[in-house]
Amino acid sequence: MLKGIDPLLRGDLLKVLDQMGHGDQLLIADRNYPSYASGKPVIEVPSTSILEVTSAILSVFPLDAFVEHPLERMEVDQDPQKTTSVQDGLLQHVRDNEHPEITFGVIPRLEFYDRAKSVFAVVHTLEAAPYSVFILRKGVIFSSN
Repeated sequence: MLKGIDPLLRGDLLKVLDQMGHGDQLLIADRNYPSYASGKPVIEVPSTSILEVTSAILSVFPLDAFVEHPLERMEVDQDPQKTTSVQDGLLQHVRDNEHPEITFGVIPRLEFYDRAKSVFAVVHTLEAAPYSVFILRKGVIFSSN
């Protein structure tokens, strides 16, 4: 238990987030995603809300300001314009809290599985909504001195 840290950010997840460097990618997945298939470390977070989990992660995780799409999502039904309510909710949360102009990068489903092989780690949640899988690219924290 830590003060000022969301309780969803348990030690194993905080350790992985801390170990990641600029440009490393984190996959956040719903319960249907084959999280262990990529061979990357998997951190289980027992929450049914991917928005809560991602919000907790983003409270300590800077998104990369040097790339066009530091936040990517899986394409829905082979239609890059189609979104789910979970995807819309996450995008709105990021816009409201840190990056007002951000847009999603959209990755076709089969390409998403290939990209998963290059992420640093996977956060596996109990989110039930399909297509609730996202890749976040870690940015940098600039010194205030």
